[in-house]
Amino acid sequence: MQFNNQRSITIEPADIMKGLPTQFFATLVQNVNREIAAGHDVINLGQGNPDNPTPVHIVKSMQEAAANPQYHKYSPFTGYTFLKEAIAKRYFEDYGVKLNPEKEVAILFGGKTGLVQISQILLNPGDLCLVPDPGYPDYWSGVALAGANMSFMPLLKDNDFLPDYNEISEADRKKAKLMFLNYPNNPTSGVAPLSFYEDTIKFAAENDIVVASDFAYGAIGFDGQKPVSFLQAEGAKEVGVEFYTLSKTYNMAGWRVAFALGNEKIISLINLMQDHIYVSLFGGIQAAAATALTSSQDCVTELVHRYESRRDALFDALHEIGWEAQKPKGSFFSWLPVPKGYTSVSFSDLLLKEAKVAVAAGVGFGTHGEGYVRVGLLSDEDRLREAVGRIGKLNLF
Repeated sequence: MQFNNQRSITIEPADIMKGLPTQFFATLVQNVNREIAAGHDVINLGQGNPDNPTPVHIVKSMQEAAANPQYHKYSPFTGYTFLKEAIAKRYFEDYGVKLNPEKEVAILFGGKTGLVQISQILLNPGDLCLVPDPGYPDYWSGVALAGANMSFMPLLKDNDFLPDYNEISEADRKKAKLMFLNYPNNPTSGVAPLSFYEDTIKFAAENDIVVASDFAYGAIGFDGQKPVSFLQAEGAKEVGVEFYTLSKTYNMAGWRVAFALGNEKIISLINLMQDHIYVSLFGGIQAAAATALTSSQDCVTELVHRYESRRDALFDALHEIGWEAQKPKGSFFSWLPVPKGYTSVSFSDLLLKEAKVAVAAGVGFGTHGEGYVRVGLLSDEDRLREAVGRIGKLNLF
């Protein structure tokens, strides 16, 4: 049967879809792929994807678990108890934080899922969320999906890339219901001391604001300094939750397994939301994740040493060409100032076009990211040195 002269139906996205922020970094990927397709050797330092494989013992655990018929059925809606116990054990050993596995731990389909869902769980249309600027763009996505509004907290070099709560207006303090923090920080690579979290808890309690601490890079600290968890501060569980992912710690980005930890009421709401969307994570992945958390952590130590060695190689090379910047204390990113006469976008475009080096323009992370580019420590030392060498030939510094 042929249908001639038929009109197509009108597909009109819901208003909430129209309000989603533009995915700035999709353009970066397109530009890089265009250069590669043209036959150029592009050194991509703009990505945030770990470049090393998942450790062998974790992969082997997954291979064995995949053959277990128990995991071929639906998993328990809130996940297997053994995995929640494993993350609680890891947090106690690493940070001295005690967690109730059943009431203070929620299993997530990657950290991004939790960071987007928390806004939908806690914010009504018109509510206000305090967001770091610069910061991880998917915070914006969750707020947009909730129909809520954002007030940006500038992260400035002069304040060690920490928000200054004294600069938040009285009106915003009264209206805000949620606040995002992220240390070690993406993109600035700043770190937060325990005293900052103590001040945060006081500020949150006084203003009735929930704290969402994004601890994605919590395992990656340099110069012998271990990053501080928000949950290590007294009273943290009373005002918020922390999000922890296995993506960076164990090179498990594609496995999509993470956790929300802390306030019992918020954890129950996250689980309730997920009851309506998922039937938990594949059991084989949960078994492998538990192996990662409870086995020897030598692979994590080696990973941190690798990133620190790359950092040092990068900054030695930067110094040689006259590009001076602050060495990161954590995360696998470096936050580098652009030379005079350029914006973060024009400088990034120049590096890709002339040096075939991709970096992420700082303005993609927020207004206060202007004047910087983000460089990932996600290539080996020789490749990092080569990238800086190419940039040095442009005589910009």
